[in-house]
Amino acid sequence: MNIIFLGKFRGRPVRCQIGGGWQKLACLSTILTVLAVVAGTGFWWGYTTKEIVQLTVLEQEIAKEKALIEQTRMTAQSDLDALAAHIGQMQANVTRLNALGQRLVTVTKLDKGEFDFERKPAYGGPHEPATGTTMDLNTVLTELNEELHSREQQLSLLEDVIMRSELMKEASPSGRPIKKGWISSYYGKRTDPFSGKIEMHKGMDFAGKAGSDVVAVASGVVTWTGDRYGYGNLVEINHGNGYVTRYGHNDDIVVNIGDSVERGQAIAKMGSTGRSTGPHVHFEVLLNDRQIDPIRFVQSKG
Repeated sequence: MNIIFLGKFRGRPVRCQIGGGWQKLACLSTILTVLAVVAGTGFWWGYTTKEIVQLTVLEQEIAKEKALIEQTRMTAQSDLDALAAHIGQMQANVTRLNALGQRLVTVTKLDKGEFDFERKPAYGGPHEPATGTTMDLNTVLTELNEELHSREQQLSLLEDVIMRSELMKEASPSGRPIKKGWISSYYGKRTDPFSGKIEMHKGMDFAGKAGSDVVAVASGVVTWTGDRYGYGNLVEINHGNGYVTRYGHNDDIVVNIGDSVERGQAIAKMGSTGRSTGPHVHFEVLLNDRQIDPIRFVQSKG
């Protein structure tokens, strides 16, 4: 067998002749070795390339996982911040409810030992295992906040009722119609200073210095100002709930019909107008259009 290498070696073709069996075997071995090296190199290159691709994909997956973890951490932090704000709002509501409760206890003069808003509420009972789906924390907090909001509305309504009750107390006659002076005549039968006969006196007389203040004994609306037979210059105030008070014999009146007055407000100046023997206030309390004895209102502290 002849192998001819085509090329220029000193300008002449090169020829190699393989004649013996060992030469053929050596040549075949060389060819196989070269093919094996080429195949091995190709396999190694392909395997290495595959590993590189897999490593790149793995790195991308790791990057995605890291990004997901970071996003989860940020979301968790945001949820924690929202939860902290929510709890802070609930704590503020609890503080407001406690303050409101303390004020109601003070206003209504309730037993502070029984209604102590500074302590945690006392509660208990047997343990009952939860059934059904477990509620998440956010649901529990939402329901608790709704309960607190409902309790706040109830307490506000209670406060409104109590304040209305306090206003009713302000509208109930209480105290004296003068700031300085003394009682000169009581309600009941007496000797009339003009006729000398025993007659019914349907009010109380408070004597004092002429020109001193005459004050309202309760909040209400002025329904009469001016002269009335026997009373002289009269002020009449309607307090609601059937109560009316009258202040007679005034020298000067400082309120007008339709004015809203408060307890203790000056409404006139003491005088001796009308059927009177000297500076004083004829004070009457009417309940459902009937004069009643004012003494219990005069003695009341309000």
